[in-house]
Amino acid sequence: MDDATDDPPRASELLEQWFAGEGAKTLGSLNDRFGRGAFAVAFVLLLAVPALPLPTGGATHVFEVIAMLLALQLVVGRSEVWLPQRFRRVELAGERQQRFLERLMRLIRRLERILFRGRASNAVFGLLVLVGSLGAFLAPPFTGLDTLPALGVVVLSLGVILEDAVVAIAGTVVGAAGVVLEIVLGSAVVHGLGSLL
Repeated sequence: MDDATDDPPRASELLEQWFAGEGAKTLGSLNDRFGRGAFAVAFVLLLAVPALPLPTGGATHVFEVIAMLLALQLVVGRSEVWLPQRFRRVELAGERQQRFLERLMRLIRRLERILFRGRASNAVFGLLVLVGSLGAFLAPPFTGLDTLPALGVVVLSLGVILEDAVVAIAGTVVGAAGVVLEIVLGSAVVHGLGSLL
């Protein structure tokens, strides 16, 4: 018998409780609140900005580097987020981030309404996040090519938070499409420049 009270809490509920609760809202405090889900929550929060279809001129590279460090930790088998002290103090919630967080929460709630539940392996998850973050990082500035790889990581991470294989697969497909698009367009540019010279 399916009882709505037996369902695990949604990602939006967990995030809203954390943001409204006491204590620091930093990357370092994710382990305390989310345990094993801290990786997925960090990926959503770190790559939500690069996932927006806006040219950032490389300003989001810090977030992408942190996401790659976290992804490597998953690949090597860590079960808790470890970050240097400098990155542990990065604020994720506050007055400056409030508007962004409200929009992010609306997006997450919309995605949750259409999602189902499933599981993903940490090592595979870490590897996919690493590839997507690297794809976003390597995209030329002001091209918008970082959007799809970063969006893929956000959707994949939401799939992990929600334990939904379908969403995780969708995120993987979106991220892979973004990386392929970067490669195809990059090859075309190199070929075009080669023919001009």
